[in-house]
Amino acid sequence: MGVHSETLDVAALREDFPVLDREFDGTPLVYLDNAATSQTPKRVVESITDYYYRYNANVHRGIHSLSQEASIAYEEAHDTVGEFVGTDRREEIVFTKNTTESMNTVAYAWGLNELGPGDEVVLTEMEHHASLVTWQQIARRTGAECKYIPITDDGYLDMEAARDLITDDTEMVSVVHASNTLGTVNPVRELADIAHDHGSYIFVDGAQSVPHQPVDVKAMDCDFFAFSGHKMCGPTGVGVLYGKEHLLEEMDPYLYGGMMISKVTFEDSSWHELPWKFEAGTPPIAQGIALAEACDYLDDVGMERVHRHSTDLARYAHEELTASDDVEVYGPPADDRGPLVAFNVDGVHAHDLSSIVNDYGVAIRAGDHCTQPLHDVLGATASARASFYLYNTREEVDALVDAVDEARQLFA
Repeated sequence: MGVHSETLDVAALREDFPVLDREFDGTPLVYLDNAATSQTPKRVVESITDYYYRYNANVHRGIHSLSQEASIAYEEAHDTVGEFVGTDRREEIVFTKNTTESMNTVAYAWGLNELGPGDEVVLTEMEHHASLVTWQQIARRTGAECKYIPITDDGYLDMEAARDLITDDTEMVSVVHASNTLGTVNPVRELADIAHDHGSYIFVDGAQSVPHQPVDVKAMDCDFFAFSGHKMCGPTGVGVLYGKEHLLEEMDPYLYGGMMISKVTFEDSSWHELPWKFEAGTPPIAQGIALAEACDYLDDVGMERVHRHSTDLARYAHEELTASDDVEVYGPPADDRGPLVAFNVDGVHAHDLSSIVNDYGVAIRAGDHCTQPLHDVLGATASARASFYLYNTREEVDALVDAVDEARQLFA
């Protein structure tokens, strides 16, 4: 299908990811499920091994040398991760276990105390369940109301509707930065300005943006921002909540126990300083250290280059898939989307499609991608999704297209 000049030295990068050498019955693995979980480079895995082999200990409270080493590495990991998304304030970076827990931290610590009857939370029709379900349930418990910014026919947010929906009654706007189904990259700074004009806060779900593009939380002026390590070359079990320092200071924690306290008596307790007051119990030490290593790895590759490469693959996949009249790709046009394509083939259920292309070594996602209400809007019960990252190639997109054609022939 033609020769293309890669923006990255992908062959060299692939050497960092041993799993990509796997074969299934002699068929090479083509891993296109990166929006769910990316693969992990050797140096990130080695950072975990190094922790467990050399200085495995609990943090913050120990006087002995291992604990001191672990504490320094874990605390400095907050600095590295913060710098990766645009803040130099360690106090603004809380380690959680994933994006979902980051959402719930704010929803419970802030939402249960601040929301009540007459208050509104504005979300979008393309929200991941981590955002939609969390705020839906908090609204139910507090008497607040959830409203949803609709999407246009071509997969963008209806910004005129957004300006109507965000009012002085809005207390929180929660918006996905990049849709994990449509590939839409939303104008979060514009939404932040609208929210702040009405005295509202804005929470941005960055799970699909941080792995693929440069992110600056200060430039977008979001109040809260969340993302996960396992989608950005990091380990599972660690996520991040960014929050403006003054807001985190005002909030009480919602998880209680060891590590997050300053003083405890039988009558009362006081909380540790930021960010530790939101990291109850033994935190994800190895995972946090490895996440910082993943940030350094991506910095070394260059996030602008990652963005150009992965979105080029999505554009190519969009063009190749839609060359067939029986394929519908959801979301914006090929030249204006994030690094994924969710699609359906007429007459082939997404689950069947995923199973058949797996026989050809191609790993994609099938289902509603934790966006059931969005699929209702799209009129689809499910969709297949191919998502791309820095180590994928155009040849792998060709393999996907060929495998989809095989599935088409089986159901012809």
